[in-house]
Amino acid sequence: MQVLSSSIAQARKWGGVALLLGVGLGHGPAGWAQSLAPAQAPVQNWSFKGPLGHFDLAAVQRGYAVFAGVCASCHGLTQVHFSDLAGMGLTSEQIAALAEAWQVPYGLDAEGRLKHRKAQPDDALPEPYPNAQAARSANRGAVPPDLSRITQVYPGGPDRVFALLTGYGAPPSHQNEKGSAAGESWGGGTHPAGVAGGEGGFTNPYAIGHRTAMPPPLRDGAVVYADGTQATAEQEARDVTTFLAWVSNPHADSKRRLGVGVALYLCFLATLLVILKRRIWSHVRK
Repeated sequence: MQVLSSSIAQARKWGGVALLLGVGLGHGPAGWAQSLAPAQAPVQNWSFKGPLGHFDLAAVQRGYAVFAGVCASCHGLTQVHFSDLAGMGLTSEQIAALAEAWQVPYGLDAEGRLKHRKAQPDDALPEPYPNAQAARSANRGAVPPDLSRITQVYPGGPDRVFALLTGYGAPPSHQNEKGSAAGESWGGGTHPAGVAGGEGGFTNPYAIGHRTAMPPPLRDGAVVYADGTQATAEQEARDVTTFLAWVSNPHADSKRRLGVGVALYLCFLATLLVILKRRIWSHVRK
């Protein structure tokens, strides 16, 4: 640790000299920050991209299965109600049956312990932990983020979410159980929230610092798709990313349809105005 602290101090020292002299050093603070930046995620061909794109509702439904079977153990969708899932093609009966598979908090019992009941369509999807402290205790100091708007607020959008899910390298040989992913001691300082440092965490070039506190969440056969699609890890990642993109912007398809309709109406109106103008001024000689 002393060697690492000394190296960082030297990098800061020579980085300052380089700034004073107007000379760029690849291993100065700028170069160090560059090395911690996440890699550029490969561009994916999503069906919902572009002004004429649309969500594949079959993929959205499969993505919900991945979220419910894998991701929901750590992450929440607190801004989503079960009734909102009608937008991915489910009937009211299917939504009611789906909601009953979840348990939501329902007050306290006589001894002060939290009670639960079956969820109803009007309920929001429950959080996996009662508070941030419980989340940190279960995740080596990290608080898993809520995924309700993840593809809109996460730099890189769906491409980076997919790359993060499929880009894990070999996990380190030693996990630092004492380190906190929300603020670990490293070189005399602390990491930003959510970054695993030292020997803790898992290698992933698409994470900040190329390490993340989240273990590889997906594997082949982690879920069973109702439509018979083969559940490979890559397919699961693609489907859950599509689901999260739909959750982040559930009205995107209706907005696109409205935009196309408005564009066609304006084109028709412009054509009508041109014809009307020519008719009104047809008797006037040039």
